[in-house]
Parts: sequence; structure tokens; C-alpha cells
Amino acid sequence: MRLFIAILLDKEMKNALRGIQNGFRRRGVEGNYTPLENLHLTLAFIGEYPDPDAVREAMETLRFEPLPLKLSGVGAFGDTWWAGLEENAQLDALARRLRRALAERGVPFDRKSFRPHVTLLRKASYRGREPLAPPQLPCAEMRAERISLMLSERGRSGMLYTELASVPASPEEKA
Repeated sequence: MRLFIAILLDKEMKNALRGIQNGFRRRGVEGNYTPLENLHLTLAFIGEYPDPDAVREAMETLRFEPLPLKLSGVGAFGDTWWAGLEENAQLDALARRLRRALAERGVPFDRKSFRPHVTLLRKASYRGREPLAPPQLPCAEMRAERISLMLSERGRSGMLYTELASVPASPEEKA
């Protein structure tokens, strides 16, 4: 099973990201665009792993308050283009604690440093004559109220993501 843990995006955020993708398309950027239903923020990529219950158990140890997420910038890792998120100490702390919980249970995961982003397209190419100016970034934000364990499978027309389990935010009571 190919697994990852993610924050699923709300409709407003997905529509804002679709607007960025459409702006790239209008400028002649080609590539494999991420379908609207697959846009998400990965917290930990696990990859091939046979025990989703162990992953879910690690997720269930976490306590976190709902997190604000706001778009901030567009960038690339080689030919993979993404939309970034505004710096967020709560989000960074959640990713660190999640990865620690996975490691404590012996669940393998990609140990690249956490750089919050949403992948917009892969294998991007631009052959325009004019330099490609950064797109106008829409003002989009949301509150992340849960984290989700996702299964990734290859389908006829690309990757299919299925939510296997989720853990809701659970703010601690104030005394």
C-alpha cells in the first residue's frame, strides 16, 4: 500500500489553486497538472507500507488545534511546480510531532525536511518567448481541522487518492 498523511484542502483553497493552474495554462505552460480532487498538503510521505493501522495509531497520539493555512508564493523543485503556504509554527510543530510518532512506532517515511507546499503540476515545461512572470496569487486561506491517512493508487487516468482514516483537531481545554 502506498500511503501518505495529508491535510485535505477545502473547496475555496482548491479553487484558488485551480486559478493558479489555469493562469499557467493560459501562458502556455505544459505538464501533468494535479487534478482538483488530488490537491492536498502532505505532512509525511510513507510510501509502500503494509500496515495502515500502525500509521493510524501514530496519528491518533497527536493533539493539535485547528491550523490556519494561507497561500504564499509559487515555486519549483526542478520541473515540479507548487504553491507555498505562509510560515506557520503550529503546522511545522504538527509535522515534527507526527514524524516523531511515526518513527517511535517504526513506520518508515520520507525524511526530507518539511516544506509546506501543494503540488500544482509535474514535468512542467514552458517554451514561451517572454520570461514567465510569477502568477497573481489569490488570497486564499482555510482552517485545517483534521489530518488524513491517504492511500495512493495508479488508475487509468492518473493517481487516485482515497482517505483511509482521519484524526480531528482536538484543542486542549483551557483551565
